[in-house]
Amino acid sequence: MKNNKLVMRIATLLIVLIIAMGTIFYLYTKDYYHTQTSNFPATEETADYLVYGSRENLCGLIFYPGAKVEETAYSPILSSLAENGICCIAVKMPYHLAVFRPDAAKQIMNEFPNIDYWYIGGHSLGGAMAANFAASKGQNLCGLILLAAYPTKDLGGLPVLSLYGSEDNILNYKKYTASLSNANSLTEHIIEGGNHAGFGCYGIQKGDGSATISQELQWQISVQLILDFIPDHYHTN
Repeated sequence: MKNNKLVMRIATLLIVLIIAMGTIFYLYTKDYYHTQTSNFPATEETADYLVYGSRENLCGLIFYPGAKVEETAYSPILSSLAENGICCIAVKMPYHLAVFRPDAAKQIMNEFPNIDYWYIGGHSLGGAMAANFAASKGQNLCGLILLAAYPTKDLGGLPVLSLYGSEDNILNYKKYTASLSNANSLTEHIIEGGNHAGFGCYGIQKGDGSATISQELQWQISVQLILDFIPDHYHTN
């Protein structure tokens, strides 16, 4: 009898704990950063991703959004790249967290057979997950683009472009510096005056530094550096 009561108490506590954890997770993921502009519409949308540009382009960029950031927040940069002949695909992540769909790039690459030159990239946590994909399953990739992010696994000789703002107070610089040994072919640029949230259009991010340049300028600089990183003949219109 006593054993039955003990089992019931333990079971009740476990149920309460599961409900509490589920509630906390729901509240955590429900509160995410929303896009603040609609001036850069996608050319195509599916249940899994947004497309900026033409599927007929030779070059494609798969982009993983930052944690708890709406994927459309990166439309200014992705739209500008699309205007320069790069088909950009912004992945819709479950709960706006790339950790729940780190291998999304594999499906996307299969659905865009006309693209010959593939790049993958992402912002913050999205960049880290993109780097993990590149390290383990990126044999067909031409390069990795990291916006305020860093790789945690060896990328071999894969070309890597790393961009971050001088006023970024969210990027862990100690871990970032330690991670650079994972990128044997690295091109790094610090955007003077830029910050963490400046790569998107989702407003002020908690804990971030104050940018001393406009978001528009940070977008323009980022686009130009990405275009400089990707060979011209890959994305000539």
